[in-house]
Amino acid sequence: MAMFEKSSHAPFEYDSSSEEINSSADVYDSSRVDPILARKMALVNAAIDEIGMTPFQWKLFFFNGFGYAVDSLLVVCSTISQPAVDLEFGRPVKKIAGIALASQVGMLIGAAIWGFTADVIGRKLAFNSSLLICAAFVLIAGGMPDYYSFATMVAIYSAGAGGNYILDATNLLEFLPSKNAWLVTFMAVWWSVGYTITGLLAWAFMSNFSCSSTARRPTECTRSKNWGWRYLHLTSGSLVLILSVTRLLFVRMKQTPRWLVAQNRDADAIKVLEGLASEYNRSFSLRLHDLEAEGRVLHTEKSRWSSIRLWNHIGGLFETRILAWSMTVIIANWFTIGMVMPLYATFLPYYLATRGADVNGPSSNYTVWRNYAINQVSGLGGPIIAAVLVELKLFGRRGTLALGALLTMVFQFGYTQVRTPTQNIGVSAAISVASHIYYGTIYAYTPEILPSAHRATGYGLCVVLNRIGGIAGVLIGSYADVETTAPLFVCASLFGLLAVLSLLLPFETRGKRSV
Repeated sequence: MAMFEKSSHAPFEYDSSSEEINSSADVYDSSRVDPILARKMALVNAAIDEIGMTPFQWKLFFFNGFGYAVDSLLVVCSTISQPAVDLEFGRPVKKIAGIALASQVGMLIGAAIWGFTADVIGRKLAFNSSLLICAAFVLIAGGMPDYYSFATMVAIYSAGAGGNYILDATNLLEFLPSKNAWLVTFMAVWWSVGYTITGLLAWAFMSNFSCSSTARRPTECTRSKNWGWRYLHLTSGSLVLILSVTRLLFVRMKQTPRWLVAQNRDADAIKVLEGLASEYNRSFSLRLHDLEAEGRVLHTEKSRWSSIRLWNHIGGLFETRILAWSMTVIIANWFTIGMVMPLYATFLPYYLATRGADVNGPSSNYTVWRNYAINQVSGLGGPIIAAVLVELKLFGRRGTLALGALLTMVFQFGYTQVRTPTQNIGVSAAISVASHIYYGTIYAYTPEILPSAHRATGYGLCVVLNRIGGIAGVLIGSYADVETTAPLFVCASLFGLLAVLSLLLPFETRGKRSV
């Protein structure tokens, strides 16, 4: 069989003493948890490094990036629709921002489903199906006739998107050579692309086809005068449909070799790696007997749905003291982000609308959404800056996280003093860039510090806590006075907390291999 044939390239020897499987090159020593899996994972990592960067990984960068873009696009799509939907239908529960809450609940469910099952069934299913689910229900949402039906569709399409960046980041990282791991940070630029697209669509539709913020329902804000949020959803749904079909046509997604080895499917892992090397004429020396000689991974003789193996995906994240500390601090980061993001996003449209010409300039409805679009376009710079900083010794991953959070805190405190349209655009754009430095780094850093066998579960756990924080943020924003600067002070303070939490993380992954 082809998978057992000798490579025509010079042999690449693997043994337990070789530099390629030296645990000092890893983020942490995983041999204390499962020494057999640790040695096998090191062999696979070395083989991926030997094959190097190929067009396949570049395709993953672009097509997995679609998942990032859809995630942010849909979060913002529902959030910026909230004021217009409220005006047309009225809030069933006056104090609660129901659409934003539905989005957070849906994303929590999606993160739990995709994250907690991906270590059991692999990463392939979510890649192939999540965007199609999103596209269908975003399109349906654009035709909903009342508040409850629209909120339901928001919850469903948010569940489809809820695990996108968990699996997209994991898929890319698990195929990347160690020297190209910075691409996972840079992939967050796609998240900013999603924001940018939604911002531009909002500028086009929400400013021209929405009721005035002072309109009264039901006489002054009828369906015929309020098509902006519907156009936004119909256009976004069509775009997501195109993206989902495109990546199905151009990427034949494979289960990642690291996941296959964690399942003790050594032959399948070799087949994937050998196929990659053969397709792009790369050196590949790892053989099936090299993996099998290391022994059998713990508990893989049991059903993958057995309680022992299922629990191990959670317990494996806290196996040692330092892993437990790392997991606790990264979860705290994600929970805090979850609170600050929807609080800021829910509050900002109302805050800007109340400032009128003083901050937004004349023709406030148009200018508010123009400024919003500029703000989102500015965010594209954040992940680019982060991708550079994470590879600098002075910053690394943790320093970049702290810097992004601190800058965001400073600019948000500064936003409370904005008095002119020019100041509004400048400071809000700076907030967008700084916060995206943080977001871009945390999305990449999280999978890097999680063990491969439990990576999707760990990431899923982080995102579930993130969504719980998001629900708390929506409720806080719903009951707070959104027409004052108080929520900005809260958001800024939370980013200050994020800076501290970033520095408390025990692992610096710059120049290290994920395990």
